[in-house]
Amino acid sequence: MVRKLYKIAGIMAAAAVFFNSGVMVFAGDSSQGVTGTVTVVEDNGDDVEIGQNDKPYLALGADLSEEQKSTVLSIMGIAPEQLGNYDVVYVTNAEEHQYLDAYISSSQIGSKAWSSIVIVEREEGSGLNISTTNINYCTVGMYKNALTTAGVTDADIIIAGPSNISGTAALVGVFKAYQQMTGDAVAENVVDAAVNELVITGQLEDSIEGLTDEEVEEFIAYIKSVIAENDLSDEGEINEVIDEACQKYGVTLSEQERQQIVDLLLKITSLGIDLDGVVDYAKSLYDSYKNGDGIGNASSGNGWFSKLFSGIKDWFAKLFG
Repeated sequence: MVRKLYKIAGIMAAAAVFFNSGVMVFAGDSSQGVTGTVTVVEDNGDDVEIGQNDKPYLALGADLSEEQKSTVLSIMGIAPEQLGNYDVVYVTNAEEHQYLDAYISSSQIGSKAWSSIVIVEREEGSGLNISTTNINYCTVGMYKNALTTAGVTDADIIIAGPSNISGTAALVGVFKAYQQMTGDAVAENVVDAAVNELVITGQLEDSIEGLTDEEVEEFIAYIKSVIAENDLSDEGEINEVIDEACQKYGVTLSEQERQQIVDLLLKITSLGIDLDGVVDYAKSLYDSYKNGDGIGNASSGNGWFSKLFSGIKDWFAKLFG
């Protein structure tokens, strides 16, 4: 599928949400909680439900008109008069450019900040539940892949635009909101790597033929999981893993595409962050797709993914022995 990259006028609206603000902007006393239950029926992704006892964090694009803001809030299930019950921050287009200019042209980013998020932290083991509306470039799988790389694993997230926009920027907004909720700092190089991964995955979904978007996401998750499982950081070893993944998934990469993946993986492995969640997420992707249209069917089932991971060390021993 060739996905047209719409003007990314709002893609960083949530993106730099807390990077330059320094302090959260509180719109009312959030300690009272949301008045009423907010239920969002999925547009794309998971069913996400936010109740009155949750403590949501909301990031709105600074350039939303009142009509657009009403649209976004409606998508999130938030009545305008309830906005005072939320922690709210407004994000500027300048913040969008700060984090995306390295990966997307300034003309594509545009001059308006529109995309918005609401996020609630969940208990450990709950997993990531993400719903998107009016997001035409980033898939739910792309968000989950990048967030898992950075160790964000338990949250309910709604990502919305007032009309069709890319949604790339929302990733960074999620990171910063998550940081505010948990009190754990998110390093800028981690955010940069995740934004880098999101953009590269989207580009590969556009260019790799014969795989669905979900299969491309599983392909990337698989490569990361092998790297993480075996603590690999050598470029030669990473290329060997890419070769093996391409053979399993029937993927042919151009030299540019391969180098983009190598550079991304070298960046991720240099962060010094815990990548244990990457392995679990890769397996969950396989489990999700194996009974559907995902690449798991190409393995003919029979516990292929489990067998693959159990044999990884032997495979590498033979390969590099």
